[in-house]
Amino acid sequence: MAGESSNRTATLVELAELVGGRVESTGGMDPGGFMIFGAAPLAEAGPGLITLVDKAERAEAARQSGAAAAVAPEGTAPANLPLLVVSDPHAAFAKIISYFRPGRHRPRLGIHPTAVIASSARLAEDVEIGPYATIGEDVEIGPGTTIHAGVRILDGVKIGAAVTIFPNAVLYENTVVGPRCIIHAGAVIGAYGFGYVCQEGRYRLAAQLGNVVLGPDVEIGACTTIDRGTYGSTVIGEGTKIDNLVMIAHNCRIGRHNMICAQVGIAGSTTTGDHVIMAGQVGVKDHVQIGDGAVLGAMAGVITDVPPGARMVGIPATPEWEQRLKQVAWTKLPEMRQEFKKLQATVARLGEQLETLRQMISQQPTDSNRAVA
Repeated sequence: MAGESSNRTATLVELAELVGGRVESTGGMDPGGFMIFGAAPLAEAGPGLITLVDKAERAEAARQSGAAAAVAPEGTAPANLPLLVVSDPHAAFAKIISYFRPGRHRPRLGIHPTAVIASSARLAEDVEIGPYATIGEDVEIGPGTTIHAGVRILDGVKIGAAVTIFPNAVLYENTVVGPRCIIHAGAVIGAYGFGYVCQEGRYRLAAQLGNVVLGPDVEIGACTTIDRGTYGSTVIGEGTKIDNLVMIAHNCRIGRHNMICAQVGIAGSTTTGDHVIMAGQVGVKDHVQIGDGAVLGAMAGVITDVPPGARMVGIPATPEWEQRLKQVAWTKLPEMRQEFKKLQATVARLGEQLETLRQMISQQPTDSNRAVA
């Protein structure tokens, strides 16, 4: 369970010292000496545990959970529950979780005897390579990098310092990985782009002469794929974080500090600015340009350029305010349909009355007919 710990305990005051917060309570009691046995999120909180209240309105729910205390932001009412008040509750709670449930630490084991490493590969100091990993010709790996079991690194790959590559990831030839990148299990970096030319009724693979370049501090999620450029590089900018099961096609240039969520698909030669956010299952057409700071809502279908700072949703994606107007209109469609039917009936009746009136007029004698009579 999330609340289980490694048999560590701490008083509330000790936790406050750990995270740089202060203890608050009601009723005049001093909760500083309360013993805390673990930490858990609000849905799993209970006696003896400290939980997280990231919004003031959740303080009462924390009290009802039976938790011993809660980490909370400034301005949160105690709700008869001891609080550990901090400026950044999520960062503080993460630190407390790490105290009670520290990560597994093991000594670096160097190069496993089952790893296969080409003689021309150049490995810096303190590189760790796990079981059955393969390292191709002319590969360069920077200091402090960890290559987990079963990773496949093809010829000419260059990997910076302090990179972590999790099991069974594959880096095709000439991929460049900046320092401190994280590549999760099953990711494939540098596969051929989906580019073909039709000759004599048959599809033939187009040029696949480029590579992929990951900037510093990039994170690539599990089973994500990034295709190589046709002639140049597919580029992922510094600090960009890419979730699991994302597809980035050939020749794309992703800016710095983008956030790309799960199941996003980006077609070839698309470019993004810095600090772009793509929510889950966004689809982006090829050769689209997305400006700095743009936000693409979940399942948005982007088929045109997006200006900087725009918030786009829907299929096809349009500005958020426009989609809201459309949604309001959609909710009123049944009522509008009934009104339309009523208007149709009214128009039909008016048409019948008009036709009757025309017939009556046509049957009346004219002034010239009266004169002849």
